[in-house]
Amino acid sequence: MAEETPLTVVTCTAPVNIAVIKYWGKRDEELILPINSSLSVTLHQDQLKTTTTAAISRDFKEDRLWLNGEEADVQHPRLQSCLREMHTLARLYGVEGELSEVARQGSGSACRSMFGGFVQWLMGERPDGKDSVAQQVAPETHWPELRVLLLVVSAEKKPVGSTAGMQTSVDTSPLLKHRAEAVVPQRLARMIQCTQQRDFEGFGRLTMQDSNQFHATCLDTFPPIFYLSDASRRVIALVHRFNAHHGKTKVAYTFDAGPNAVIFTLADTVAEFVEVVKRSFPPEANGDEFLKGLPAGPASLPGELLSTVVQEPVPGAIRYILHTKPGPGPQQLDDPTLHLLGTDGLPRPSA
Repeated sequence: MAEETPLTVVTCTAPVNIAVIKYWGKRDEELILPINSSLSVTLHQDQLKTTTTAAISRDFKEDRLWLNGEEADVQHPRLQSCLREMHTLARLYGVEGELSEVARQGSGSACRSMFGGFVQWLMGERPDGKDSVAQQVAPETHWPELRVLLLVVSAEKKPVGSTAGMQTSVDTSPLLKHRAEAVVPQRLARMIQCTQQRDFEGFGRLTMQDSNQFHATCLDTFPPIFYLSDASRRVIALVHRFNAHHGKTKVAYTFDAGPNAVIFTLADTVAEFVEVVKRSFPPEANGDEFLKGLPAGPASLPGELLSTVVQEPVPGAIRYILHTKPGPGPQQLDDPTLHLLGTDGLPRPSA
């Protein structure tokens, strides 16, 4: 009887990251090399994460992939690039390598999720992309008071995908070229300084300015790309009214290629701003589940704040809020019961 080849199974979780200095546009489509460096905040996996199980055996004849329980096509060029790199680099094979370079070839911004806390993705200069990697600027413990609120407006698919949108912007937007060459380098250096000094006023203003400019490049693209919705614009106006009421930057918004708002603030502001959001966008059917994630605590709003900040409530415009904070990078799970694949390399029934 032939002896079975040992099956190696590894399960890891990975976090989500939110860019505060945006990446938009590639100088090399195949290698996913950006036209500018970027900076992001890694969110805590207690609230948001993905779980991936990889199994290897010499008996396996081909690569197979399941995504959310459904088998996916492994012939996608980006996936093939990742698989090629994993066969030579990944920890699964006992070899240490620059894993952010592997992640970058699957999805550019994903390379920033290889670290926790505050992470910079260097655009690099080499044609082969070997210097276009992620590096940690500060760990998740660096700014313990920082909090993140995700205001979910819609879960619908983007009208224009990021890959297509970026290429069109690179081809048609003079503003994008100016942004990459003249604005981002200085803005990124200043953002790193604000992060290291835990200067929320500077951090918040730069975050909002960079988000606004990113969406301005989308409008400068031809034909223009519209990612923000009416609800998104209402959130922007609400943030500015809230900050004007307090006379300083207490909360800051950023929007990626979609309508959902990400709000950065400090722990002592969360309860008040969550209450302001509830009053401005009253939940229609899920009042008890409107706030998910970390608790916020009660807040009593002064009459002056209500009159100047909360204007013309729009019920149901915000589906829910997810409250989280900066967190660590990918984690390996040692409990075999958490594997998504069984001893045969196929998805487990409960996965």
